[in-house]
This record gives sequence, structure tokens and C-alpha cells, in this order.
Amino acid sequence: MQKLIHLVMDYAPGDLACAEVVSALAAQIPADYHWHITSVRSFDTVSTGFVVAQLGNQSERLRPKDTLIYANCAPRKDRREARNNNEGEGFLYGVLNSGVGIMAVNSGYSLSFVREELKELWAIKVDVGGSQFRSRDNFPQLVGQAARGEKDFLIERLDPMRVIAPPPASAVGYVDSFGNLKTTIREGSPEIANLKPGQRVTIVINDVEMAATVAAGSFNVQEGDIAFAPGSSGHNRKYWEIFQRGGSAWH
Repeated sequence: MQKLIHLVMDYAPGDLACAEVVSALAAQIPADYHWHITSVRSFDTVSTGFVVAQLGNQSERLRPKDTLIYANCAPRKDRREARNNNEGEGFLYGVLNSGVGIMAVNSGYSLSFVREELKELWAIKVDVGGSQFRSRDNFPQLVGQAARGEKDFLIERLDPMRVIAPPPASAVGYVDSFGNLKTTIREGSPEIANLKPGQRVTIVINDVEMAATVAAGSFNVQEGDIAFAPGSSGHNRKYWEIFQRGGSAWH
């Protein structure tokens, strides 16, 4: 069976930075691994965290047993003052209840959507500075070690609830290629507890208002209508999405 590394990053797939990171990884990971790249917008830790959770919480039926996520979105916004030696946010290693391993920069919301599913979380022995391009220069060697089952870089066990921020409420978590807006509102959330199919609601994003129809599924509205309904992400507890049937809600 193939083994898989998900590379989640805020570099565009065709960008030089992406090519350099992939090259550095290829020099380190075992030959029986292949990888897939998922890009998010620059500095977007919310989308990074959303993607990490969606890929990391997949059941074994939908992924290889040996799956590792390497997530890097490091806007260096945890401190506003000048950085010494290009130092950035810490790099952590974790294992989800699903068995998927995660190596990620703990920036913003990059780990927020899995904080309750982490059965292990560790600080890593690694230089968090020394390079503007840590995802190429500092981290791939550690990803390679983890892929080979070598964990001598673990230095301190951490409490996810203490070191990881909770996910943002009522926000746009991810925008897919169809222009669907995946929100951070999940089934069972109080914000949607009293909504019923067919009900009209007002949605506000960055001070822009739009009217939407509450629906039970993606195609329970007429062509061109904006709908608000459970989407395809979130596994056993779906995130709700804003979408336009036959169009782009993002536009």
C-alpha cells in the first residue's frame, strides 16, 4: 500500500517556493511515500487549519494507513516586534485519534480545528530561526525522520488545549474552487439550532450582506440562488456552507 504525505502550505503550486520545498522533501522522505500539495492563500492560517482537520480526520477507508501531514503557514504574527534571526512560530509534532501524524507550524489557527482530536502533541527540537525559508531549510529533514518512524526530535509533551487557539466562530474557513464558502459553523452549533429548510437568512461577510435560503443539501435550491446548508466537510459533524447553485458564492 502506498504511503502519503499531505503538504499543506501558503505557497502557490506553481511557485518557486513550492518547488524548492518539494525538492527538499524529496531528498529526505522514503521512496515508498508520495505526496499531494494543497495550497491556501498567503498567511491564511484559518484555511490551513480547516484543511489539516479535513485531511487528518479522514477514516482509513479514505486514505492510506500511513499518512502524514506537513503544514506550513507561518505569517510570524505572534509577535509584532522585530524578529531576531528570522525566528518564527514553533514547529510541533502531533498524532490524531485517527492515527494520522501532523508536523505543523503552530501559527494562528493552523492547528485549531484538530486541537480536540490530538491524542499526542510534542514540542520539537529544531531551530525556529536561522532562515527566512524554514519550510525548505529547517523542517524537511524532520519530516523525513517522522516518515521513517524516527522520533528522537521530540522534547516535551504539550497540552493541546493550552498551546493551541480555539477555532474562530462563525467565520469563513475555506473557499473551494467552485466558490463555495465553507464556514466554521458546524451541525449542532447554537447559531443554526433553530433554522429550518426554506427559511431566509441574512449573511454578513466583511460588512457585505447577502440573503440566503436555508437548505437541507447543496441542490435543494433553484439555479442561481444563494443557499446556506450542510456541506461536504466536517466528516461526522458537517460544516455549513454558503454556495450559489450554478455559480460562485465567493464572487
